[in-house]
Amino acid sequence: MKITSIRAQEILDSRGNPTVRVFLTAGKITVSASVPSGASTGSHEALELRDGDEKRYGGKGVLKAVRNIEKKIAPMLIGVDVRKQREIDAIMIDLDGTKNKTQLGANAILGVSLAAARCAAALSGMELWQYLQKTYRLKGGKKLPYPTMNVINGGVHADSGLSTQEFMIIPQQKKMSERVRVGSEVFMALKKILKDEKYAVGVGDEGGFAPRLGSSEKALQVLMAAIQQAGYKPGADVKLGMDVAASEFYDKGVYKFEGKKKTGAEMIEMIAGWVQKYPIVSVEDPLHEDDWEHWEKFTTKLRHLITIVGDDLFVTNVERLQQGISRRVANAILIKVNQIGSLSETIDTILLAQKNNYKVSVSHRSGETADTFIADLAVAVGADFLKSGSLSRSERVEKYNRVNEIEMQK
Repeated sequence: MKITSIRAQEILDSRGNPTVRVFLTAGKITVSASVPSGASTGSHEALELRDGDEKRYGGKGVLKAVRNIEKKIAPMLIGVDVRKQREIDAIMIDLDGTKNKTQLGANAILGVSLAAARCAAALSGMELWQYLQKTYRLKGGKKLPYPTMNVINGGVHADSGLSTQEFMIIPQQKKMSERVRVGSEVFMALKKILKDEKYAVGVGDEGGFAPRLGSSEKALQVLMAAIQQAGYKPGADVKLGMDVAASEFYDKGVYKFEGKKKTGAEMIEMIAGWVQKYPIVSVEDPLHEDDWEHWEKFTTKLRHLITIVGDDLFVTNVERLQQGISRRVANAILIKVNQIGSLSETIDTILLAQKNNYKVSVSHRSGETADTFIADLAVAVGADFLKSGSLSRSERVEKYNRVNEIEMQK
């Protein structure tokens, strides 16, 4: 079935910033796909094209990306079989012609890429996750990911004063629906504890609370109390994860962490101490994205104890991941579709990771939409984790709801 129409729209994401929505038609089916946007971004990510016109949205408008979709991409794809996903992505990548998609914008290319897959799935009568498995010859079956739920926000995601960007709970129940339920119960227990201790219970960009606790260790202690107050056992029923996002507070070889200057070696020792003390099973970006020396040391020290996730380190990029594999750095990768800018490149990065026994965590961005594509993607590839934020804000919860829906399907 050939593509007959591609249109684009400037919409707002969950932070009130502009992003791109694409409408794609093939046959009698019209679908849409929306593109997320990050606040904590790695320097090696593909380019998110913004207008730069200060008179509109402070320069954050995406009308250039919209025009690129309708004036440059659409004429190249009209008449192409919507079921040929790799061909569609290759046409756009070749049209852009740059390493980081600086001509068309990763947001423009990605919107069309995701919409094409969703349209083809609808035409086939298959669920999106099933269609992705068939198209890319994936062997994930219907393995459901463990949710990593960011219930305390720090870093650039909230005005909490905490250097660590995310404190996550990871429920361990067998069914996805039970994991979500337990996560919600712990989240509500956490809210009560914070209120009782006179902390603010407003939420950050990703739906987690943003109390000014004073230190990352205090956040870990509060999470332990919340798990127990909800009636669960830390480490057995619910485990912990962290996104340190160290690139955000790194400056000229120094980590400026919560009012203190630390070396890479001191960062390693601090985090290793937390791993010994608390049931932490996943740590993301403990070091700067180009601090390869200390990444190697961190991995050597903790690779057999925890999942070490590269986000800014790998940016969903095959070349960056291959470098990490060669240097025996990390043992897991965070997958964000807009870091690389097309579905096929995303899948190729996932396949390389899995081939080399790296765990996979499919992730949202801090600027999200109601689009649930990543939930289907996580199931399609048999991801180990789905990182979609906290248990509040509909743009976060809808991803968990979608996986619950998939779990119900026969």
